[in-house]
This record gives sequence, C-alpha cells and structure tokens, in this order.
Amino acid sequence: MTAGLDEPDRRGRTGLDQAGRDLTGNVRVRVRDVRLLSCNWYVLRTTTFDYRHADGRWSTQERETYDRGNGATVLLYDVARRTVLLTRQFRYPAYVNGHADGMLLETAAGLLDDETPEAAIRREAAEETGHAIGEVEHVFTVYMSPGSVTERLHFYAAPYGPTTRTSRGGGIAEEGEDIEVVELGFDHALRLVRDGGIADAKTVMLLQWAALHGPFSPETEDLSR
Repeated sequence: MTAGLDEPDRRGRTGLDQAGRDLTGNVRVRVRDVRLLSCNWYVLRTTTFDYRHADGRWSTQERETYDRGNGATVLLYDVARRTVLLTRQFRYPAYVNGHADGMLLETAAGLLDDETPEAAIRREAAEETGHAIGEVEHVFTVYMSPGSVTERLHFYAAPYGPTTRTSRGGGIAEEGEDIEVVELGFDHALRLVRDGGIADAKTVMLLQWAALHGPFSPETEDLSR
C-alpha cells in the first residue's frame, strides 16, 4: 500500500498517479507513464510522454510537475488616496535563492481549495489584510511557471477603504502565518518595482496593470475627473 496511490495520503487523496493519463487535446503528445514522487502536502509527479516534433520526428521526454492546486490574488487600491494595500511575509524559497531576508511585499493571495476563485480571494483578503472587500474585478488568469508548476492564478482587483476594514488581518496564526499589512502610495510601489524592492511576480503584474489599464491609468483617472 502506498500513500496517494491505493492508500489515502494525509489529505485523503488516492490515485494521484492517474493525472494526465487520459489527455487527448494534443495529437502530438502521448502520455506513457506517470509516477508519483511526493504527496506530503502538494503533489510532485514525473511523467513520461512521446512528443511529435514539427518535422514529424517522435521523441520520448520526461517532465516533473509540481501540483499545488490553483490560486487567486487581489490588488486592493484606494483611488482617492492613491494607495495600495499589500502584505509582507517570509518566503523561504526566495530566501534560499538569493533574496537578502526572504521578506517579500505581495498582493494578498492564496489557494482555491474547493472554493471558486472569487470566494477564495475574498477569504484571503479578509484573513491577510483584514478587509472585507465588495465588488471585485477579474483582471486575467495566467500560468505563473508553466515549465514545472501546474498552478493557474486568477488575478483580481478591488477597492478598499476605512469602511471595508473588519479586523487587523495578519493571516491565520494556527497555520504558521505571520503577515504584516503594508499600505503604500501607488507611485512609491511602482518605484519599488523598478528598484527591486517589490520582486514578487503577481504583485508586479497587478501594479503594472493598475498603471496601464486599471484604476491609476491615465484613461481611468481622466474619466473620474
């Protein structure tokens, strides 16, 4: 008996080696084998498949995929005060890969689990920032690291203000979260992107969207005047 295969793992999952075996959307790909490498919490697999190249030649390839589920993130903004609300928390993978202290400025984010993306991001915003957000705008949905990570991340934006705050935020202590809520002027946040003070991809993407097409774009600000 093997956890994650024929015996439930710590999250009650079995058959984790079946993912991808029934894919038929690309006639140039034939999945031959899927092996489970780890399912401690998220799932690491190695898949062997045949791939037909543009010249008609077939080759056998192997790829590892890390499946942590899908997620959502939200940029909270205040147009009147020209501010955004971010979080700061320790990220060990960044720390071990060259980030000086591992403390990253980020937009609120989290995994969907069994929720819809919009429900998940409302929950995460409340837990991390302490704000119960109202109407949210879907910005885009992207694969963040498609070479190895299966995750699709749903991007949102929503206004915040004094009336949306319901708690101090900071995350869930029982889950080991220790999150600082950070309010920044929008122009300062953009400078931090340029200077490397904000180095988180989802946050950079949402800040640049806000400047180009979102609440702080010239077009939007002209309409609000």
